[in-house]
Amino acid sequence: MSLNLINLANSLLYALLGVIVFWVAFIIIDKLTPYNLWKELVEGRNTALGMVAAAMCLGIAIIVAAAIH
Repeated sequence: MSLNLINLANSLLYALLGVIVFWVAFIIIDKLTPYNLWKELVEGRNTALGMVAAAMCLGIAIIVAAAIH
């Protein structure tokens, strides 16, 4: 039973680490772009930028998952 709790704790730790790395990468990319990414997505309703941001998020998530795995 204790082995399962250790595995659960490790999974939660790696999930939290993955989310933190993902958000840091998103913030860095947001700062590198010449415009406010969040403002363009939410207020400007820029669909094309939303698709690019979604692809970027999926790419970062795949890289983080592969690095943790």
